[in-house]
Amino acid sequence: MSPELFWLALALVLIFEGLLPLLAPRLWRRVFTDVMRLRDGQLRFFGLLSVGCGVLFWWLLS
Repeated sequence: MSPELFWLALALVLIFEGLLPLLAPRLWRRVFTDVMRLRDGQLRFFGLLSVGCGVLFWWLLS
């Protein structure tokens, strides 16, 4: 993977991460508060699911 591709991917992540607080800050705050109430096991499951989907997409696109 080229360094340019890495930085483009990081830029895209930052853009997507910033959309919800930019467009709907009240909803973002509520979602963030709900996430803070999750147990460690639930957070780990969502992290595992996210990593798994990312690896699957990477594999499909490469």
